[in-house]
Amino acid sequence: MQQVINETNIHDLMDSILAHAKRAGATAAELDVKIETGFSATARLAQAETLEYHHDNDVSITVYDGQRSGSVSTSDLRETSLQTAVEAAIRIARYAEPDPAAGLAEKSQLATDVPKLAINFPWALSAQEAMRLAQQCDQLGLDYDKRIINSDGATISSHQSLMAYANSQGFNQHYLRSVHSMSHVLVAKDNSGMQRDYYYYSACDAKQLPSIEQMSSIAAERTLKRLDPRDIGTGKFPVLFSAETARSLIGHFVSAIQSSALYKKSSFLLDQLGASIFPEWFNLWEEPHLARGLGSVPFDANGLLTYQKPFIENGQLKNYALGVYGARKLNMSSTANAGGTHNLLLTTGQQTFADLLQELHSGFLVTEIVGQGVNLVTGDYSRGAAGFWIENGEIQFAVDEATIAGNLRDMFKNIRCVGNDVDLRGKIRTPAMLVDGMMVAGGRAE
Repeated sequence: MQQVINETNIHDLMDSILAHAKRAGATAAELDVKIETGFSATARLAQAETLEYHHDNDVSITVYDGQRSGSVSTSDLRETSLQTAVEAAIRIARYAEPDPAAGLAEKSQLATDVPKLAINFPWALSAQEAMRLAQQCDQLGLDYDKRIINSDGATISSHQSLMAYANSQGFNQHYLRSVHSMSHVLVAKDNSGMQRDYYYYSACDAKQLPSIEQMSSIAAERTLKRLDPRDIGTGKFPVLFSAETARSLIGHFVSAIQSSALYKKSSFLLDQLGASIFPEWFNLWEEPHLARGLGSVPFDANGLLTYQKPFIENGQLKNYALGVYGARKLNMSSTANAGGTHNLLLTTGQQTFADLLQELHSGFLVTEIVGQGVNLVTGDYSRGAAGFWIENGEIQFAVDEATIAGNLRDMFKNIRCVGNDVDLRGKIRTPAMLVDGMMVAGGRAE
């Protein structure tokens, strides 16, 4: 029978795994534990569709035999299974090639005073109550307009995670985080055909979630606006990325400054520290201890204390995002970003979204990006997009099939301005972003 792991016994569990690794011959060991509990309730056509309860365990164990390493993951928390996993990792390590960069962080690097962050807010909502809310939300969406003819579902979910890390250097810490979310997907139809769109919101604190009335009306309005799409011509135009799609642009930048892309020489930002990447007015920084931040963490995946830092300052690249291993491979210092970046914020402007439409004047407003098509080695960018064609600062018609293309290096430099409509629903908080000189491909209707 699996043991129930919680805040009271997680540290003993990790100590016992590390002790077994030492007895089995490992020279060092580390482990990550993630235990997630929660539920998701989905209603479709205002009827209960699925009610799912979640209890997921994930234990990742890495052991070292000198500079050889072996890793094993398991979801089985029984003591015998965890010991078997440790022994399997040791067997792997003994046959692995030595890696000079392998190993734990130095003890002096590890966090000693771990802050308690405001990122855990349990929601006093039962799964049954969540289902009722989902049904009400879906019904409101279906009733919003006679052109709304179908639903792909309204979902309410609530999850809490116990995140822990320990290693044989003496680090043994954990934290709790909660994530609550709502989403609604609707289908509309008119003489031009059918269109589908959605809205979602995620937050650490359920008090930040919109009401079901707001959810359904936003999802419905977004769906209705997609009706009667037309083609657009091929040419070079300014492109206004909505706040939620602008996040993907910054996401590509983040991928390019990750250590794995750099030491594999597969990033167009290799050897670019100090170079001007964005306009001079542009700043991008990390706030890992932000209250209610979806990306907030007190320590990284190596046990280092996370801290505020700039990645872009006055347009210049100031830091890469490095964990201990990647930093060693690059002969640099860790930036406490093992496992990724944490709450990225960027310069916001004074202009509203309506102001940005006027600034765009004539061009393409992108509200959805689909598909792949980004080459991080060269920076070449080509992706499918949907949104609206703008003339004289006003929406003229919907566009559901287009391609936008450019090179990320040029796109970053050609950001003309950003708005003040920051999207808080992710680890990267972005406003709308106006980029000049992108290729837009379609078939403009006469």
